[in-house]
Amino acid sequence: MRIAQWILAPLALLLLTGAAMPLRYVVDPAGSNVSAKVGFLGIGSKTAGFPDMSGTAQIQPDRLDSLALDVSLDARSLTAPDKLTLSRLRGEKFFWVEKYPTVRFVGSTLKMTGDRRGLVDGKLTARGVTQPVQLAVTFDTPPASAKRGQPLTIRGETTINRRDFGMKSYSLIVGKNVTIKLKARMVPR
Repeated sequence: MRIAQWILAPLALLLLTGAAMPLRYVVDPAGSNVSAKVGFLGIGSKTAGFPDMSGTAQIQPDRLDSLALDVSLDARSLTAPDKLTLSRLRGEKFFWVEKYPTVRFVGSTLKMTGDRRGLVDGKLTARGVTQPVQLAVTFDTPPASAKRGQPLTIRGETTINRRDFGMKSYSLIVGKNVTIKLKARMVPR
């Protein structure tokens, strides 16, 4: 009987800790994208895209507040609706991709506001400047019931002031507020 206890006790402990282990994901670049939309001339807008995304997420279904999200964008892959806009966005007055090739968001806490909705607090780094940002997110499946081995899609949105990141040029024709939208398809790792 004692031998069975010695064998079963560690097994039970392993099963209990396994249930509390976080779910780990990586970004699926084929199913992920980011866009940044800014007012232009006070009457329209322009949207840039960041098609090259990588990153990881760690979610613990029984402790959702302990989210770890780390998403990087290759700013050199930035797209724009025309060549002039693309040239300016990649240049020194905006993203300066030669010097700062990566835009990064690191989310550290998640506050759920519904079964599938929440707010992620984190830090956004662009052009060498890091600022706190809150990202409103929607999950395709409630994260509290996420299952190991299943993909998870996160959609997020936030608005930033581009001037906070040193992008101050063309203030008479380009708005200061930028709406950022994210879709990250996360696959288990």
